[in-house]
Amino acid sequence: MSPTGVMSSRIPVRRACPWVLLAFVLALPAAAIPAQPETARYAKVPASPDGIGKAYLGREIAQVMGAGGAPWLERTERAQEERPDLVLAALEITPGMVIADIGAGTGYYARRMARRAGSRGMVYAVEVQPQMMALLEKHLARHLATSVKAVLGTTTDPRLPAASLDLAVMVDVYHELEYPYEMLAAIVQALKPGGRLAFVEFKANDPGVPIKPLHTMSEEQVRKEAAAHPLEWVRTVRELPWQHVVIFRKAGAAR
Repeated sequence: MSPTGVMSSRIPVRRACPWVLLAFVLALPAAAIPAQPETARYAKVPASPDGIGKAYLGREIAQVMGAGGAPWLERTERAQEERPDLVLAALEITPGMVIADIGAGTGYYARRMARRAGSRGMVYAVEVQPQMMALLEKHLARHLATSVKAVLGTTTDPRLPAASLDLAVMVDVYHELEYPYEMLAAIVQALKPGGRLAFVEFKANDPGVPIKPLHTMSEEQVRKEAAAHPLEWVRTVRELPWQHVVIFRKAGAAR
């Protein structure tokens, strides 16, 4: 999907590009989520060149990309470098589904998911950065993506209706969330019983992935952080060139 907020290096190392992609520059915990002192959940660490000096469950949170990196999201090479067709197949989207693209950027994935969900479906394209939101709306209008609704969320709350989603997706976004616990809790609240959540992240510790390490995540780390929420692991798709897709289901519902 897209990068988020003030980050400069989801872009491949070989390009040495200083862009800053998707905007999850975060705010305060959503009212519906039980508050907890930040010091009890997050740790202050020495900031690395690509991080924000704040750690969650042993992982330093990455800087987020801003609107200046938007062209990278729409690059023609993305089709071969990341194989979004395989990502979409892994998501198993069917007509009529209600989907959220969290950190939608320019809407690259939102538009494609909407085509699969069809005219009876709906895709919420969530952004928190006003500049990226403006670009998102332009792209949606240009592509006549009428079944995609742009939503301006906060850094801890996507502002989606409770129990409304069949599927929520974060493409190369989660590792940049400044408040990962709060945002993930809000996303889970927006899932229907049995709704699914997919993390699409660049593979950590893979020499074939030309992405700076802080903008990658291991499957183990994704599952560790998801375990703080009522989510059940379903499966992991590992066959993509650069990424893996780690899929969960909201717990406590019939399959």
